[in-house]
Amino acid sequence: ACAEWLQDKFRSYGLQGKVQNGVVTAFDGTALNIYNIIAAYKPERAKRIMLSAHWDTRPFGDNDPDKTYHTQPIPGANDGGSGVAVLLEIARLISQDDSLDIGVDIFLWDAEDYGKPNVENSYCLGTQYWAKNRLNPNCLPLYGINLDMVGAVNARFTMEGQSMMFAPEVMKKVWNIGAELGYGSYFSTIRTDPIIDDHVYVNRLAQIPMIDIIDKPTGRAFFGQWHTHEDDIHTISKETLKAVGQTVLATIYYEP
Repeated sequence: ACAEWLQDKFRSYGLQGKVQNGVVTAFDGTALNIYNIIAAYKPERAKRIMLSAHWDTRPFGDNDPDKTYHTQPIPGANDGGSGVAVLLEIARLISQDDSLDIGVDIFLWDAEDYGKPNVENSYCLGTQYWAKNRLNPNCLPLYGINLDMVGAVNARFTMEGQSMMFAPEVMKKVWNIGAELGYGSYFSTIRTDPIIDDHVYVNRLAQIPMIDIIDKPTGRAFFGQWHTHEDDIHTISKETLKAVGQTVLATIYYEP
């Protein structure tokens, strides 16, 4: 039902959409039916930018202090939902303005969070599937921006290691735009350790330079409600969503 709603939303904004269906195998042997949702703005344009987020949520709250929740799926308002929300709003805004001279491809990945720590390649299954089964392999965007956990109160987006290795110029450009817009308190120039997220497989397998805007403070893993049942709408800050959304939108419009 959620996948259908997301597709209908993109269509209502006039974007051309498609769904990539597939079956992947999780770390525990479970066969997962996945749905990568793809929407294109001005698909005829050769010059393109790629935006993405994951729309699934973790099926078990294994970071919850209450162990009775460890077998139950989390709400995922921030870890998943926030990035999708920002991309939906960007889609709505660009659909109202025909002056944008580049194409934009929006990807909502499935099965990002059905992984196990320290099990190689067990996360980001939807992205891995897409990168190995690309629907249009000849279409190469200039670069990509992935959004993950971009809605928490007092979020801090640091310069994550994989992004700085694969696409440092893109990251610096986005961070500079964020600072110019007055959002420097969100976009920190502190560099943090590399993490596994969807952008890694877009870089490694699809050979498209992509950065990750992710709430990764120094000194702890992620935001306080990460992978717990408290990751609900109360974790979400409209100010944080605005900072990320305006920064990404400005990046698109500033593209020469």
